[in-house]
Amino acid sequence: MTTYIVLANFTDQGIRNIKDTTKRADAFKKLAKSMGVTVKEIYWTLGAHDIVTVIEAPEDAAVTALGLALGKSGNVRTQTLRAFSHADMDAILGNVT
Repeated sequence: MTTYIVLANFTDQGIRNIKDTTKRADAFKKLAKSMGVTVKEIYWTLGAHDIVTVIEAPEDAAVTALGLALGKSGNVRTQTLRAFSHADMDAILGNVT
């Protein structure tokens, strides 16, 4: 499985309905599972991003579909980052000449 970090910021709609944010997170987990994506962690954060989520998926297409479905809801805008573990980086560095 590939790991991704999803950074999210509330839209005007999302902040107006902030009291539903944990319910929306639960719905997001269910949606992700239905698309073959596992939500490992969700954090509400201070700073440049309102939410940081760690997910795992078998392929980029599943993450892309999940991101589009989430964006369609209108509550957050996201940026998705492909993450590499220590072991992943060791393997990558093994190919660096």
